[in-house]
Amino acid sequence: MSRVPLSVLDLVPVVSGETGADALRHSVDLARETERLGYARYWVAEHHLNPGVAGTSPSVVIALLAGATSTIRVGSGAVLLGHRTALSTIEEFGLLDAAYPGRIDLGVGRSGGKPPLSGLADEPPVPLVDGRTAEGLLVPPKVSIERLLRSPRFAVQQGLLKLEGAQSADYGEQLDDILAFLAGTWVSREGVPARAVPGEGADLQLWVLGSSGGESAQVAGKRGLRFATNYHVNPAGVLEAAAAYRASFEPSDVLSAPYVAVSADVVVAEDEATARELATGYGLWVRSIRTAEGAIPFPTPDEARAWEWTDEDRDLVQDRLDTQFVGTPAQVADQLEVLQRAVGADELVVTTITHDHADRVRSYALLAEEWSRR
Repeated sequence: MSRVPLSVLDLVPVVSGETGADALRHSVDLARETERLGYARYWVAEHHLNPGVAGTSPSVVIALLAGATSTIRVGSGAVLLGHRTALSTIEEFGLLDAAYPGRIDLGVGRSGGKPPLSGLADEPPVPLVDGRTAEGLLVPPKVSIERLLRSPRFAVQQGLLKLEGAQSADYGEQLDDILAFLAGTWVSREGVPARAVPGEGADLQLWVLGSSGGESAQVAGKRGLRFATNYHVNPAGVLEAAAAYRASFEPSDVLSAPYVAVSADVVVAEDEATARELATGYGLWVRSIRTAEGAIPFPTPDEARAWEWTDEDRDLVQDRLDTQFVGTPAQVADQLEVLQRAVGADELVVTTITHDHADRVRSYALLAEEWSRR
């Protein structure tokens, strides 16, 4: 199983009592440590208007991380094409590739704030017994996002991310434009060529990220690109996403066969009780995201325990709590193996948030040590 590489997804979390500057320093330190530990790549996500997340600009964070490391691949998981152009994206990442050649991943996502759980089929693509696959992976029911959609904050975010009157471009066309700029073959509808330099000829790994079997999975497959899906965000849709990608896959100059990465949220400690204590703040943090309040600074265990939960709140986050892998190195590695087999993943991407940075680094170190033995 050790032949399946482990990678990192970092949300650049701000924890209670600290600042965004602290979060960036912690991410730089974690990138150096996970490089030393043998992780394959280090991705940062794009989030906006979240007091508990400092990763608002993946390209800026990537430049900081790549400059602090030397071998690990660094990239986006993902930049959101819903509020940007193909040209601005390829120019940013072309600059990164020029500075750090052969180490940059460009992971793109469709959303510009669109609901993360949309596009799910009514039934998973494989039979479930008591909500689990034959391999034992828990696939929880879909979660309603009506509470998110009703929030005025959701609409405000869309307005702030786009210029007035701007409309998101077609996602497939944006990917085609990115590929054309990379190849140096972009031409307008009127026949006018344009070149993105730096960008043209960049040695980037292009990934598409998706949460369900909808547009993202299908355009990734049809263009023969690498695909990453997220069990840690939308566990109900992970099997559908992987299946839709493989069903639509067509070989390309990039890939002759499908390549799938899948993410999981994990917390590892020397014993299970300690790991569960470290993970105590996770439910409250997820609640803040799914209510459209914006991710709060990640709370201490005591702060999280003080929250008065409603039944509605618990229902909103239960799928994420049930699918977070928390425990000893052996327990978490066992669960990652189950996820890998169920999805047929070629790579696993782990994301960990704890209030104390040292605990977070330790979690990645314990997992890497256990994984290397398998």
